[in-house]
Amino acid sequence: MVAKSFLLVAVAATLLAFVRAESDVIQLTKATFEDVVKPEKLILVEFFAPWCGHCNALAPEYEIAAATLKDDDIKLAKVDCTEEQDLCQEHEVNGYPTLKVFRSGASTDYNGPRKADGIISYMKKQTLPALSEVTADSIDKFKEADKVVIVGFVAESDKESYKTLNTVAESLRDNFLFGVVTDAELAKKYDVTVPGVLLFKNFDDGISTFDGALTAESLQSFVKSNAVPLLAEIDGDNFSSYVETGLPLAYIFADNDEDRERLIKALQPVAKEYRGKVNFVHIDAAKYGGHASNLNLKEQWPAFGIQQPADGAKFPYDQTKEITFEGVREFVAEYVAGKISPSIKSQAVPEKNDEPVKVIVSTQFDEIVYDKEKDVFIEFYAPWCGHCKKLAPVWEELAALISSNPANSNVVIAKMDGTENDLPVHVPFRLEGFPTLKLFKAGAEKEVINYNGDRSLEDLVEFLKTNAKNTLDIPAPAPKVVKQDAEDHENYDDRDEL
Repeated sequence: MVAKSFLLVAVAATLLAFVRAESDVIQLTKATFEDVVKPEKLILVEFFAPWCGHCNALAPEYEIAAATLKDDDIKLAKVDCTEEQDLCQEHEVNGYPTLKVFRSGASTDYNGPRKADGIISYMKKQTLPALSEVTADSIDKFKEADKVVIVGFVAESDKESYKTLNTVAESLRDNFLFGVVTDAELAKKYDVTVPGVLLFKNFDDGISTFDGALTAESLQSFVKSNAVPLLAEIDGDNFSSYVETGLPLAYIFADNDEDRERLIKALQPVAKEYRGKVNFVHIDAAKYGGHASNLNLKEQWPAFGIQQPADGAKFPYDQTKEITFEGVREFVAEYVAGKISPSIKSQAVPEKNDEPVKVIVSTQFDEIVYDKEKDVFIEFYAPWCGHCKKLAPVWEELAALISSNPANSNVVIAKMDGTENDLPVHVPFRLEGFPTLKLFKAGAEKEVINYNGDRSLEDLVEFLKTNAKNTLDIPAPAPKVVKQDAEDHENYDDRDEL
């Protein structure tokens, strides 16, 4: 799979070679960002790092989308965060690639697909009004314009219901098409009592009918509940559509058809019972088995677990138990009721932690890292990561230099094995590669600053002197001829992933 990753990057680089000369993607810097982005009613900006495998995979798709969307006067741009660290920090970029949609300078997160056709569809959707007027002549075409389309039917005089529809349409416009019908005859044709809502979809039974009082909260819940299939296979192509719903994901892992079909049949009633609260999916464990570790599950099949995409919290089903309707139903009920605590993977607390580089494990993360008196500079590493091994002596030297003076006791140099320890759910980023270097500044807010510079001792020291809240009292280290580039970085996982 490592070879596959290198091949993917190589292919992406080759494709880029053909388009770089006349690229339709605008390269932005801190000096040009405001002048380019602020005047645009709609522009998509990618914040990337050259060493990021996912960024390299996205690059040719992004170029194709830019070339197509220029005909619609929709621009695509990019920022190299290894060159524009301050700009990326300003826009709260915590991982790569990060994509943001800007409207006249104001940004929202892009949560759409990463393939060219998906990017094109998503951005074209942004040019439409949040709530489109739908008539008898346009409804057939409108309801087939996307895989999920929501149409509200209201009386022309019902301003309150129209306002509710518009509010929800605005809040969900990144993900769904919304339309409104004020034609009473058209409502009769679709057997809708006004005010009412129909959700048209190209899966399950093709249509869902809203039932109940029309409020923003109830309508949002209805849309999220019905915007994905009741129980379908999840893979890299549709993963983002599940994330967009904002609901927890209950995974059924199976590596053969017999187990898969048996569990789908057994658990479908549970999926139906908790629709709107938890989305159920099945996943090919033979291909995506590595994803089980993201739920703290062993690669033993079949398996079941729940994950919250919003914060990464994971709730694995006991793998010593058989997966049954009764067992899963009880497990999901307790999860929904908040009676189950998230699973936190952690190494044991070190018996001694008196070396210059402090060892962080999950169970002690908050105690050490969130000490408001201390600046904590952490390396998140993986034991198999060659670039981490290359950084190790420099990191030790940095820690020794700082700890040699007692006046620097409030500046901590630390490391954490990111493969054996989960980040607490409240930490405002997820790990996407190794090594990842983050400074948690002293203070009640514990601001997190990314380090994307060269990994030389002198550059690391300069970063701390510039960004740490506590003053450092150390001599400048002697410059070294050889530097470790920030581009030396390895992906979090070399297996197929969602």
